[in-house]
Amino acid sequence: MDTTVTMSGLDGVVVADTRLSEVDGERGRLVVAGHDIERLAGATAFEAVAGLLWSGALPQGEALEAVRRALAEGRVRAFEQLQAAELPRFADGMDALRAATARLTAEDGFDTPARLTGAVAVYAAAWARVRAGGRPLAPDPQLSHAADYLRMLTGEPADPARVAGLETYLVTVADHGMNASTFAARVVASTGSDAVSAIVAAIGALKGPLHGGAPGPVLDMLDAIGEPTRAAQWIEAELAAGRRIMGMGHRIYRVRDPRAAVLEGALARLEQAGLANGRLALARAVERAAEGALRAKYPDRPLAANVEFYTAVLLDAVGLDRAAFSPTFAAGRVAGWCAHVLEQRATGRLIRPASRYVGPAPHA
Repeated sequence: MDTTVTMSGLDGVVVADTRLSEVDGERGRLVVAGHDIERLAGATAFEAVAGLLWSGALPQGEALEAVRRALAEGRVRAFEQLQAAELPRFADGMDALRAATARLTAEDGFDTPARLTGAVAVYAAAWARVRAGGRPLAPDPQLSHAADYLRMLTGEPADPARVAGLETYLVTVADHGMNASTFAARVVASTGSDAVSAIVAAIGALKGPLHGGAPGPVLDMLDAIGEPTRAAQWIEAELAAGRRIMGMGHRIYRVRDPRAAVLEGALARLEQAGLANGRLALARAVERAAEGALRAKYPDRPLAANVEFYTAVLLDAVGLDRAAFSPTFAAGRVAGWCAHVLEQRATGRLIRPASRYVGPAPHA
């Protein structure tokens, strides 16, 4: 008799030992290479967090400057490889990002984390510019990674408050345990394939609406509600119709996603700078109404705000079109993907899980 235990979706199955991040779903805690995300985000540059993921220690002084220079060079080299004429044919930014990244090769020097992280930012921004009727902007290596990404994407000089909000977001999403896109990257890396292929696989996984595709719909929900006083009635009507409440619930967290708190704080700082357009009060009202209604409907199934809930409002306040939300997620998460590729190469083996056959028996 077959006694194989099947874990649908691999829930609870440990596939690797990692020093990169720990997701504590019961306590609502995210630790990135020994640092709580609440302490990193909003206080640490994206370059420093990228260096932390790639080397195991927060770079300072010349080490930090080396990461900055490497990322800047990655952006410049990626722009040189850009096939801008092909971007308009992609209606979806993740399709454009996947195709542009797939053109890179290790032989051209794109087998390092800094080069690949720079490339994803350049290609995400270039698609957004072309979609808006403009032309891709060349990188400015004198700017920080977050400031240059925002400038290349919007075509406007980088406003310090908006850059700070975007940098908080990029840091917050840089790594998050063994999520679907990270696992995809590690599976490809485990075969001995090149880093470009691993990152392209990760981009494909992130495109899926069950992984990275919800921030835009959260903003659509907030637009539909309009006023804080309408939140409870709107939420109840959606639940009565059997529809999901976007930005609520997470596969791992049984309490509020700690990244939601980080991004809520970043949004509050943008509002203080006069850039959030009153969205924070609406978002908070919708979150309270949704959490209460979901608790009443599913008392045994904790459903609280996830990272995508405040992502939508924050990126909107920063100045991004909602079509650029998922590519921007990739621009932050690629730092973690690259770290996992390095770790898989150094300590892992070929990832080859088993399956259980449930098809018909062969004919006699």
